[in-house]
Amino acid sequence: MRTEYNPAQLDPMVVYRLLTATVVPRPIAWVSTVSADGTDNLAPHSFFTVSSVAPPIVQFTSIGRKDSLRNVEATGQFVVNLAPESLVDEVNKTATDFPEGVSEFDAVGVEREAGVRVKAPRVARSPVALECELHSTLGLGNATVVFGRVVHLAVDETVLDNGHPEITRLRPLARLGKDEWSTIGEVLDLRRIRYADWDQPS
Repeated sequence: MRTEYNPAQLDPMVVYRLLTATVVPRPIAWVSTVSADGTDNLAPHSFFTVSSVAPPIVQFTSIGRKDSLRNVEATGQFVVNLAPESLVDEVNKTATDFPEGVSEFDAVGVEREAGVRVKAPRVARSPVALECELHSTLGLGNATVVFGRVVHLAVDETVLDNGHPEITRLRPLARLGKDEWSTIGEVLDLRRIRYADWDQPS
């Protein structure tokens, strides 16, 4: 027995709660930007994924017109920092609705480091930083999808295993529904099956 819903007949916040509680877990883009007047901004966005590999493009979604979106539109640059389990308190605090002009780096006490290809700072203690230049944006209702071309990657050597980022060293956070967060938990190593190896029924 299922409960059936028609999104057109529901309050948007009810739809939001249903979607964010079922499209899980969601990786977090901890997005750092700088405004046109030089104020740094840092905010987590859990509507985030890879869009393309050739060219390398990632995307995050801004619900409403937040500082991250305004800064990206003004400067054409941003950094996606991996949000690790060890910084969960800092990640959560940077989601606070600070007034415009207040830097979350300073308010929360997050250490910066300079980017290599972009002006936006990176999170010094994040194990991975994807420096991006704006590719395009797409407006969808009350949201804007931001596509960024990755022009530089920085990966801490401590999370690499033979040159490959290792999940148990990265320890990424993910968002669930309500105020829930998750860590990686159990990791399953399961190879994709090639058709040539598929067992046909006798």
